[in-house]
Amino acid sequence: MNVAVDGPSGAGKSSVSKAVARENGFIHIDTGAMYRALAYNAIKNNVKVFDADSVDEMLRNTKLELKLESNEQRVLVNGENVTGKIRTEQVSMMASEISKNPTVRAFLLDLQRNLACEYNVVMDGRDIGTVVLPNAEVKVFLTASAEKRAERRYKELLAKNEEVEYNKVLEDVIKRDKQDTERETAPLKPAADCVIIDTSSMSFEESVAAVTKLIKERM
Repeated sequence: MNVAVDGPSGAGKSSVSKAVARENGFIHIDTGAMYRALAYNAIKNNVKVFDADSVDEMLRNTKLELKLESNEQRVLVNGENVTGKIRTEQVSMMASEISKNPTVRAFLLDLQRNLACEYNVVMDGRDIGTVVLPNAEVKVFLTASAEKRAERRYKELLAKNEEVEYNKVLEDVIKRDKQDTERETAPLKPAADCVIIDTSSMSFEESVAAVTKLIKERM
């Protein structure tokens, strides 16, 4: 069974999807982590992401792996576990840029679909229901106001002892939304047959329960 969870940055896709997967005995696949991993690799190797040839060369020399350990996703790039290194704002913005490249999306598409064929998955991202898994049994579009999403992200960064300003985080959220919704390749948008869930006034537990309810109804 495939569950597709899409939505903008900071909507809680990954954390909600992870909890939903655990509750239902599914595998959680965070596709955003794949783009972040490639973005991290680009930053590390000074790749010009606006230069298609440079990105193509990077992809030819990149081995990206997802390993599932006790249902937890680990992301490896050329053997390096980058799971804990890809959640910075710099990587986030770079991931948004690199995801515009059709070659990058094609590079990841087969890996994502193969995982969905092999496991019962809750897969989250920005084009899962529209492009990656158009036949998913359950499609959800998680969203929230830009201010609420910035607030969540701000608290998350503070918890990691990072020095950030709320207004800068909000600015980044709005900029990321613009990049994701206006890109030519697989722009962020709700699938025609998805259920839209606005989590602005919902607790984390309520968000998880709402998605789980849809899965139970489908099953």
